Amino acid sequence: MDLVSQANNPTYENHLIPNIATSPTTPTTPTTPSTATSSSPSSTSTTTPSRYENQKRRDWNTFCQYLRNHRPPLSLPMCSGAHVLEFLRYLDQFGKTKVHNQTCPFFGLPNPPAPCPCPLRQAWGSLDALIGRLRAAYEEHGGRPEANPFGARAVRLYLREVRDFQAKARGVSYEKKRKRPKPKMNTSNTPPPVPPNASS
Repeated sequence: MDLVSQANNPTYENHLIPNIATSPTTPTTPTTPSTATSSSPSSTSTTTPSRYENQKRRDWNTFCQYLRNHRPPLSLPMCSGAHVLEFLRYLDQFGKTKVHNQTCPFFGLPNPPAPCPCPLRQAWGSLDALIGRLRAAYEEHGGRPEANPFGARAVRLYLREVRDFQAKARGVSYEKKRKRPKPKMNTSNTPPPVPPNASS
């Protein structure tokens, strides 16, 4: 989903996630062997951004570029859930997932036997993950959680509609896998209580 290079995005370059750009925990003075071994995992994690953080930064740059190219251009405080929906629909042109129309003979088939003229769209899972990253990035860039346009009710409803339609059109189930409850472990050293009639 990396649609915009960083070179084309000078305005927001200074506002990228601060804990990645400037790492306060990287040691600048020599350390003793004991402290060097204890601080090495944390310094490694802060100097090497995770794949998630890199993707979040690219998504944020892409969205900011979209706002600047908007007609009329939009500033981040003016952005609403409606603008987020425009952005998601704009991204559909770069999608790679075949979503069959209801009139298509392959509607509802997970593995169609032949090609069809139905459009390529962004997969629901990709959009859902994108919104999660942008929602986090918005707050990391100083946005208030209660005003977060990526968490707007209209955006949640849109994602639900996309999920439901794509599930029908592609014959794919998006049901969440239920986590099995972990077996309860008796962590205390006391033995389990003995039933009253077992002692008699």
